Amino acid sequence: MNCNTTRLYALFSLVLLTGQTMAQSSSDWELPRTVDGHPDLQGVWENNTITPVERPEVFGDKEYLTDEDVVFLQRRILEIEAAGADALFGEGVLQAAFSGEINSYDPSTGNYDSQWMAERTIHRRTSQITDPPDGQYPPRTEAAIARFRVLAQRREDHPADSWTDRPLGERCLSFGAPRLGSGYNSYWQIVQSESTVAIVQEMAHDVRIVPIVEKPHLSDSVKLWHGDSRGWWEGDTLVIETTNYSNASSSGPDTEKKVNVERLTRTGEHALQYQFTSHDPGSYTAPYTREIIFDKSPDKIYEYACHEGNYGMSNILSGHRAEERMAADAAAN
Repeated sequence: MNCNTTRLYALFSLVLLTGQTMAQSSSDWELPRTVDGHPDLQGVWENNTITPVERPEVFGDKEYLTDEDVVFLQRRILEIEAAGADALFGEGVLQAAFSGEINSYDPSTGNYDSQWMAERTIHRRTSQITDPPDGQYPPRTEAAIARFRVLAQRREDHPADSWTDRPLGERCLSFGAPRLGSGYNSYWQIVQSESTVAIVQEMAHDVRIVPIVEKPHLSDSVKLWHGDSRGWWEGDTLVIETTNYSNASSSGPDTEKKVNVERLTRTGEHALQYQFTSHDPGSYTAPYTREIIFDKSPDKIYEYACHEGNYGMSNILSGHRAEERMAADAAAN
Protein backbone atom coordinates (compact mmCIF):
# COMPACT_ATOMS: atom_id res chain seq x y z
CA MET A 1 0.00 0.00 0.00
CA ASN A 2 1.13 3.54 -0.64
CA CYS A 3 0.94 6.09 2.19
CA ASN A 4 -2.45 7.38 1.04
CA THR A 5 -3.89 3.87 0.89
CA THR A 6 -2.51 3.03 4.33
CA ARG A 7 -3.99 6.21 5.77
CA LEU A 8 -7.35 5.46 4.17
CA TYR A 9 -7.41 1.94 5.57
CA ALA A 10 -6.58 3.19 9.05
CA LEU A 11 -9.29 5.81 8.79
CA PHE A 12 -11.91 3.28 7.73
CA SER A 13 -10.92 1.01 10.62
CA LEU A 14 -11.45 3.95 12.98
CA VAL A 15 -14.83 4.72 11.47
CA LEU A 16 -16.05 1.21 12.14
CA LEU A 17 -15.42 1.89 15.81
CA THR A 18 -16.67 5.46 16.10
CA GLY A 19 -19.07 5.89 13.21
CA GLN A 20 -21.73 3.35 14.07
CA THR A 21 -25.43 3.96 13.59
CA MET A 22 -25.59 6.28 16.59
CA ALA A 23 -21.88 7.09 16.82
CA GLN A 24 -21.69 5.01 19.99
CA SER A 25 -19.01 6.00 22.49
CA SER A 26 -16.76 3.66 24.40
CA SER A 27 -17.71 2.85 28.00
CA ASP A 28 -14.78 4.79 29.44
CA TRP A 29 -15.40 7.96 27.45
CA GLU A 30 -16.66 10.96 29.42
CA LEU A 31 -18.36 13.91 27.76
CA PRO A 32 -16.04 16.95 28.06
CA ARG A 33 -17.63 20.13 29.30
CA THR A 34 -16.87 23.83 29.14
CA VAL A 35 -16.28 25.93 32.27
CA ASP A 36 -20.00 26.78 32.35
CA GLY A 37 -20.97 23.09 32.41
CA HIS A 38 -22.27 22.65 28.85
CA PRO A 39 -20.98 19.94 26.50
CA ASP A 40 -17.74 20.98 24.81
CA LEU A 41 -18.40 20.81 21.06
CA GLN A 42 -15.39 22.90 20.16
CA GLY A 43 -12.85 21.97 17.53
CA VAL A 44 -12.74 21.11 13.85
CA TRP A 45 -15.28 18.58 12.60
CA GLU A 46 -15.26 16.95 9.18
CA ASN A 47 -18.21 15.86 7.10
CA ASN A 48 -16.52 13.43 4.72
CA THR A 49 -19.13 10.70 4.83
CA ILE A 50 -20.03 8.72 1.72
CA THR A 51 -23.59 8.29 3.02
CA PRO A 52 -25.92 9.69 0.34
CA VAL A 53 -28.72 12.11 1.16
CA GLU A 54 -31.36 9.80 -0.32
CA ARG A 55 -31.24 5.99 -0.11
CA PRO A 56 -30.11 4.44 -3.42
CA GLU A 57 -32.32 1.76 -4.97
CA VAL A 58 -29.54 -0.81 -4.57
CA PHE A 59 -30.15 -0.79 -0.79
CA GLY A 60 -33.92 -1.33 -1.05
CA ASP A 61 -35.45 -0.69 2.37
CA LYS A 62 -32.22 -1.51 4.23
CA GLU A 63 -31.53 1.23 6.78
CA TYR A 64 -27.97 0.28 7.74
CA LEU A 65 -24.97 -1.21 5.95
CA THR A 66 -24.01 -4.77 6.80
CA ASP A 67 -20.43 -5.79 7.57
CA GLU A 68 -20.24 -7.25 4.05
CA ASP A 69 -21.35 -3.91 2.58
CA VAL A 70 -18.64 -2.10 4.53
CA VAL A 71 -15.91 -4.51 3.37
CA PHE A 72 -17.03 -4.08 -0.24
CA LEU A 73 -17.07 -0.30 0.01
CA GLN A 74 -13.66 -0.24 1.71
CA ARG A 75 -12.18 -2.22 -1.16
CA ARG A 76 -13.84 -0.18 -3.88
CA ILE A 77 -12.90 3.19 -2.37
CA LEU A 78 -9.28 2.10 -2.04
CA GLU A 79 -9.34 1.15 -5.73
CA ILE A 80 -10.89 4.50 -6.65
CA GLU A 81 -8.30 6.38 -4.61
CA ALA A 82 -5.45 4.40 -6.20
CA ALA A 83 -6.75 5.24 -9.70
CA GLY A 84 -6.11 8.95 -9.11
CA ALA A 85 -8.83 9.90 -11.58
CA ASP A 86 -11.36 12.74 -11.58
CA ALA A 87 -12.63 14.16 -8.32
CA LEU A 88 -15.82 12.58 -7.01
CA PHE A 89 -17.94 15.14 -5.20
CA GLY A 90 -20.68 14.33 -2.71
CA GLU A 91 -22.40 11.07 -3.59
CA GLY A 92 -20.16 10.42 -6.60
CA VAL A 93 -17.96 8.09 -4.52
CA LEU A 94 -20.81 5.74 -3.67
CA GLN A 95 -22.09 5.79 -7.25
CA ALA A 96 -18.65 4.95 -8.58
CA ALA A 97 -18.24 2.15 -6.03
CA PHE A 98 -21.27 0.34 -7.44
CA SER A 99 -21.06 1.32 -11.12
CA GLY A 100 -17.30 0.88 -11.52
CA GLU A 101 -17.19 4.13 -13.51
CA ILE A 102 -15.55 7.39 -12.48
CA ASN A 103 -17.30 10.15 -14.37
CA SER A 104 -16.47 13.83 -14.35
CA TYR A 105 -19.27 15.98 -13.01
CA ASP A 106 -18.37 18.56 -15.66
CA PRO A 107 -17.11 16.78 -18.79
CA SER A 108 -17.55 19.88 -20.98
CA THR A 109 -14.85 21.97 -19.27
CA GLY A 110 -12.86 19.42 -17.30
CA ASN A 111 -12.79 18.66 -13.62
CA TYR A 112 -10.74 18.70 -10.47
CA ASP A 113 -8.75 15.52 -9.95
CA SER A 114 -8.90 13.31 -6.89
CA GLN A 115 -6.09 15.17 -5.12
CA TRP A 116 -8.55 17.99 -4.42
CA MET A 117 -10.78 15.74 -2.35
CA ALA A 118 -10.67 14.76 1.30
CA GLU A 119 -10.44 11.13 2.36
CA ARG A 120 -13.95 9.75 2.67
CA THR A 121 -15.44 7.90 5.63
CA ILE A 122 -17.92 5.04 5.78
CA HIS A 123 -20.83 5.33 8.18
CA ARG A 124 -23.51 2.73 8.65
CA ARG A 125 -26.61 4.55 7.47
CA THR A 126 -27.72 3.98 3.87
CA SER A 127 -29.19 7.48 3.66
CA GLN A 128 -28.84 10.72 5.53
CA ILE A 129 -32.61 11.16 5.39
CA THR A 130 -34.12 9.40 8.39
CA ASP A 131 -37.61 10.84 8.05
CA PRO A 132 -39.47 10.00 5.85
CA PRO A 133 -38.39 6.47 6.82
CA ASP A 134 -37.99 5.40 3.17
CA GLY A 135 -34.90 7.61 3.01
CA GLN A 136 -36.32 9.86 0.28
CA TYR A 137 -37.24 13.52 0.21
CA PRO A 138 -40.97 14.19 0.56
CA PRO A 139 -42.73 15.01 -2.71
CA ARG A 140 -42.14 18.52 -4.01
CA THR A 141 -45.00 20.96 -4.04
CA GLU A 142 -46.72 21.86 -7.31
CA ALA A 143 -45.39 25.40 -6.88
CA ALA A 144 -41.82 24.10 -6.57
CA ILE A 145 -42.16 21.93 -9.67
CA ALA A 146 -43.55 24.86 -11.67
CA ARG A 147 -40.79 27.16 -10.37
CA PHE A 148 -38.11 24.67 -11.39
CA ARG A 149 -39.47 24.52 -14.94
CA VAL A 150 -39.56 28.29 -15.24
CA LEU A 151 -36.01 28.68 -13.94
CA ALA A 152 -34.69 25.90 -16.17
CA GLN A 153 -36.19 27.58 -19.22
CA ARG A 154 -34.80 30.94 -18.19
CA ARG A 155 -31.32 29.48 -17.70
CA GLU A 156 -31.51 28.11 -21.21
CA ASP A 157 -32.85 31.31 -22.79
CA HIS A 158 -31.00 33.87 -20.64
CA PRO A 159 -27.95 32.20 -19.09
CA ALA A 160 -25.98 35.42 -18.56
CA ASP A 161 -27.92 38.57 -19.34
CA SER A 162 -26.25 39.92 -16.21
CA TRP A 163 -24.36 38.63 -13.18
CA THR A 164 -27.68 38.15 -11.38
CA ASP A 165 -28.45 35.23 -13.71
CA ARG A 166 -25.55 33.26 -12.24
CA PRO A 167 -25.82 31.35 -8.91
CA LEU A 168 -24.50 32.79 -5.66
CA GLY A 169 -21.79 30.14 -5.37
CA GLU A 170 -20.45 30.85 -8.84
CA ARG A 171 -20.25 34.50 -7.85
CA CYS A 172 -18.31 33.50 -4.70
CA LEU A 173 -20.95 35.10 -2.49
CA SER A 174 -22.44 32.20 -0.54
CA PHE A 175 -22.84 28.44 -0.63
CA GLY A 176 -25.70 28.47 1.84
CA ALA A 177 -25.96 27.72 5.54
CA PRO A 178 -25.82 25.17 6.85
CA ARG A 179 -23.72 23.78 4.01
CA LEU A 180 -23.91 19.98 4.24
CA GLY A 181 -22.03 18.83 1.14
CA SER A 182 -19.38 16.21 1.96
CA GLY A 183 -15.83 15.58 0.84
CA TYR A 184 -14.86 19.03 -0.45
CA ASN A 185 -14.25 21.98 1.88
CA SER A 186 -16.64 20.18 4.20
CA TYR A 187 -15.14 21.11 7.54
CA TRP A 188 -16.73 23.08 10.36
CA GLN A 189 -15.03 24.69 13.32
CA ILE A 190 -17.12 25.27 16.45
CA VAL A 191 -16.20 27.88 19.04
CA GLN A 192 -18.24 28.36 22.22
CA SER A 193 -18.72 30.99 24.87
CA GLU A 194 -21.30 31.08 27.63
CA SER A 195 -23.74 33.09 25.52
CA THR A 196 -22.76 32.33 21.91
CA VAL A 197 -21.79 29.50 19.60
CA ALA A 198 -19.88 30.31 16.41
CA ILE A 199 -19.82 27.82 13.53
CA VAL A 200 -17.18 28.48 10.89
CA GLN A 201 -17.94 26.82 7.55
CA GLU A 202 -14.81 26.15 5.52
CA MET A 203 -16.63 26.62 2.21
CA ALA A 204 -16.65 30.37 1.50
CA HIS A 205 -15.45 31.07 5.08
CA ASP A 206 -18.94 31.89 6.33
CA VAL A 207 -19.29 32.24 10.10
CA ARG A 208 -22.64 31.60 11.75
CA ILE A 209 -23.06 33.46 15.04
CA VAL A 210 -25.71 31.74 17.17
CA PRO A 211 -26.89 33.42 20.39
CA ILE A 212 -27.75 30.87 23.08
CA VAL A 213 -29.44 33.32 25.41
CA GLU A 214 -33.12 34.25 25.44
CA LYS A 215 -33.42 36.62 22.55
CA PRO A 216 -36.31 36.89 20.06
CA HIS A 217 -35.80 36.32 16.35
CA LEU A 218 -35.44 39.34 14.11
CA SER A 219 -38.51 41.11 12.81
CA ASP A 220 -40.29 39.39 9.94
CA SER A 221 -39.32 42.37 7.80
CA VAL A 222 -35.62 41.35 7.99
CA LYS A 223 -34.60 38.53 5.63
CA LEU A 224 -31.10 37.09 5.31
CA TRP A 225 -29.32 34.65 2.98
CA HIS A 226 -28.32 32.49 5.94
CA GLY A 227 -31.38 33.23 8.04
CA ASP A 228 -31.52 34.27 11.70
CA SER A 229 -30.40 31.62 14.20
CA ARG A 230 -31.19 31.16 17.88
CA GLY A 231 -29.85 28.33 20.04
CA TRP A 232 -30.54 26.65 23.36
CA TRP A 233 -29.51 23.54 25.26
CA GLU A 234 -31.80 20.55 25.70
CA GLY A 235 -29.82 18.40 28.10
CA ASP A 236 -26.53 17.71 26.35
CA THR A 237 -27.87 18.60 22.90
CA LEU A 238 -27.40 22.01 21.30
CA VAL A 239 -30.55 22.97 19.39
CA ILE A 240 -30.42 25.72 16.73
CA GLU A 241 -33.54 27.15 15.11
CA THR A 242 -33.11 29.31 11.99
CA THR A 243 -35.82 31.50 10.49
CA ASN A 244 -35.98 34.68 8.40
CA TYR A 245 -34.46 33.23 5.23
CA SER A 246 -34.63 35.51 2.21
CA ASN A 247 -36.26 34.29 -0.97
CA ALA A 248 -33.01 35.14 -2.77
CA SER A 249 -31.18 32.45 -0.76
CA SER A 250 -32.89 29.59 -2.60
CA SER A 251 -34.37 28.79 -5.98
CA GLY A 252 -37.49 27.36 -4.32
CA PRO A 253 -40.71 29.33 -3.82
CA ASP A 254 -41.61 30.99 -0.51
CA THR A 255 -38.21 30.34 1.05
CA GLU A 256 -38.98 33.04 3.61
CA LYS A 257 -41.40 30.57 5.23
CA LYS A 258 -38.66 27.98 5.80
CA VAL A 259 -37.64 27.02 9.35
CA ASN A 260 -34.62 24.78 9.96
CA VAL A 261 -33.87 23.05 13.26
CA GLU A 262 -30.43 21.54 13.94
CA ARG A 263 -29.48 19.27 16.84
CA LEU A 264 -25.80 18.76 17.71
CA THR A 265 -24.89 16.01 20.19
CA ARG A 266 -21.39 14.87 20.96
CA THR A 267 -21.56 11.08 21.23
CA GLY A 268 -17.91 10.10 21.42
CA GLU A 269 -14.36 11.39 21.50
CA HIS A 270 -14.32 11.58 17.71
CA ALA A 271 -18.03 11.76 16.85
CA LEU A 272 -20.63 14.51 16.68
CA GLN A 273 -24.18 13.49 15.77
CA TYR A 274 -25.82 16.16 13.64
CA GLN A 275 -29.55 16.10 12.94
CA PHE A 276 -31.20 18.57 10.61
CA THR A 277 -34.95 19.02 10.19
CA SER A 278 -36.24 21.34 7.50
CA HIS A 279 -39.78 22.74 7.40
CA ASP A 280 -39.92 24.21 3.89
CA PRO A 281 -43.60 24.39 2.90
CA GLY A 282 -42.84 26.23 -0.33
CA SER A 283 -40.71 23.40 -1.70
CA TYR A 284 -41.84 20.19 0.04
CA THR A 285 -45.20 18.76 1.01
CA ALA A 286 -43.85 17.68 4.42
CA PRO A 287 -40.81 18.29 6.66
CA TYR A 288 -37.79 16.00 6.37
CA THR A 289 -34.92 15.08 8.69
CA ARG A 290 -31.30 14.24 7.89
CA GLU A 291 -28.63 12.75 10.15
CA ILE A 292 -24.87 13.05 9.57
CA ILE A 293 -21.96 11.90 11.72
CA PHE A 294 -19.24 14.58 11.84
CA ASP A 295 -15.82 13.13 12.72
CA LYS A 296 -13.28 15.02 14.85
CA SER A 297 -10.32 16.27 12.85
CA PRO A 298 -6.83 17.19 14.06
CA ASP A 299 -6.45 19.49 11.06
CA LYS A 300 -7.01 23.21 10.86
CA ILE A 301 -9.40 25.09 8.61
CA TYR A 302 -7.47 27.10 6.05
CA GLU A 303 -8.57 30.07 4.01
CA TYR A 304 -11.05 29.24 1.29
CA ALA A 305 -10.12 31.30 -1.76
CA CYS A 306 -12.91 31.62 -4.32
CA HIS A 307 -11.63 33.54 -7.34
CA GLU A 308 -14.16 32.51 -9.96
CA GLY A 309 -16.17 35.63 -9.16
CA ASN A 310 -13.10 37.76 -9.89
CA TYR A 311 -12.25 36.57 -13.39
CA GLY A 312 -14.81 33.94 -14.34
CA MET A 313 -17.77 36.30 -14.22
CA SER A 314 -16.30 38.76 -16.73
CA ASN A 315 -15.53 35.86 -19.07
CA ILE A 316 -19.04 34.41 -18.72
CA LEU A 317 -20.70 37.75 -19.45
CA SER A 318 -18.38 38.71 -22.32
CA GLY A 319 -18.75 35.23 -23.80
CA HIS A 320 -22.52 35.52 -23.78
CA ARG A 321 -22.32 38.97 -25.37
CA ALA A 322 -20.25 37.38 -28.14
CA GLU A 323 -22.88 34.67 -28.59
CA GLU A 324 -25.58 37.35 -28.87
CA ARG A 325 -23.58 39.23 -31.55
CA MET A 326 -23.03 36.03 -33.51
CA ALA A 327 -26.73 35.20 -33.34
CA ALA A 328 -27.66 38.73 -34.47
CA ASP A 329 -25.20 38.56 -37.37
CA ALA A 330 -26.56 35.18 -38.43
CA ALA A 331 -30.14 36.51 -38.31
CA ALA A 332 -29.16 39.56 -40.39
CA ASN A 333 -27.62 37.40 -43.08
